[in-house]
Amino acid sequence: MMVDRALALLAFLLFAVFLGIIAFSVKRVDLFAACFIGLVLVAYDIWGQLFRRRT
Repeated sequence: MMVDRALALLAFLLFAVFLGIIAFSVKRVDLFAACFIGLVLVAYDIWGQLFRRRT
């Protein structure tokens, strides 16, 4: 289970770096907003899948 969390966080960080490179190289406000929204959605999904308590 710990390996799953570590790999998910690594994938999130790599995705964030990828989107950051795109957003800061193009330097458009609308692209920055779209990248930010995408990162928030991915972070919410990772939180919901990996760190939510199972009942």
